[in-house]
Amino acid sequence: MTAQHSMRAMVTIGHGGLDQLVFHDDYPRPEPAAGEVLVKVGACGLNNTDVNTRSGWYSKPVQDATTGDGYDEVGSEDPSWGGAPVIFPRIQGADVCGEIVAVGEGVSETRIGERVITDNWLRDEHDPLDKNKTGYFGSERDGGFAEYTTLPSRNALAIQSDYSDAELATFSCSYSTAEGMLTRAQVTEADTVLVTGASGGVGSALVQLAKLRGARVIALASEAKHDDVTALGADRVLPRAPDHLKSALGDDQITVVADIVGGDYWPHLIDCLERGGRYTCSGAIAGPMVTLDLRTFYLRDLTFTGSTVIDLDVTPRLVGYIESGAIKPALAATYPLEELREAQSAFIAKKHTGNIVVCP
Repeated sequence: MTAQHSMRAMVTIGHGGLDQLVFHDDYPRPEPAAGEVLVKVGACGLNNTDVNTRSGWYSKPVQDATTGDGYDEVGSEDPSWGGAPVIFPRIQGADVCGEIVAVGEGVSETRIGERVITDNWLRDEHDPLDKNKTGYFGSERDGGFAEYTTLPSRNALAIQSDYSDAELATFSCSYSTAEGMLTRAQVTEADTVLVTGASGGVGSALVQLAKLRGARVIALASEAKHDDVTALGADRVLPRAPDHLKSALGDDQITVVADIVGGDYWPHLIDCLERGGRYTCSGAIAGPMVTLDLRTFYLRDLTFTGSTVIDLDVTPRLVGYIESGAIKPALAATYPLEELREAQSAFIAKKHTGNIVVCP
């Protein structure tokens, strides 16, 4: 294989621990099919989907918190976000910033040279609103933990920004996830939003994007990260899991809980919601199994929304926010591609604020 047709890539070979990530310096470089573009990757952000898919955490028999380790009880039928088997080997990584260097049939050559970030939801072009027909970049097709990647032209969004490739690679997954949650919960300036896990990639995005909507934001984060979260715009920052949440909130009346943590503390989050409040969720890193008193749910007229497949306009709207300077990246660290294992270890340890990226 010539250098022109090979590339450096980190390849996931199966479910399990970090040893399932295998580095290649001569992996076959993809070519863009009809309707696709070839992107030279400048940087690719990390996200929980990469970790959960590799470890098999999405499988229903797994009931533990996200750790990044492999699980013995992973089912063969439902180990991915969409409840279907993953085809290995797979190049993961969804949050790409890079440059279009070639195009497939049917794509204008004027796109060559464009700087792009990814809209990660792979939709049926004939039925884009059908959530059952969606895939995810880096899961159902190879992603960005490599020097080059291909994707449908419509999923490569041109962007004009002074941010670095590494900074732009923090946006696609975390911020679209957060904006999808806030959209689903219909957050407005009339709301006070409680954000869990506020120092992580999605959490830090939730803080900024809720503030952009005019909402008051109360954030939960470990005390070592309070200054960082305050700098993102939070009106108040409380400890990660206050013993008496209602007392800690004082006069703040929570109308929306935006949760990516779950776990044993979950009932306290629901109990603090005002009558008619909304709970929106797109993660459960502290554990997927929770206890709900249905009387709290129905007597307080609460609304629960899950948020995974986002609305069509969410990521294009984010591009506008980025280009206008309305939101800023929260880049915690960069690693070279060949150190993806170390990068994921740091990501899983959650000692950072914002997001971590790798650069080929």
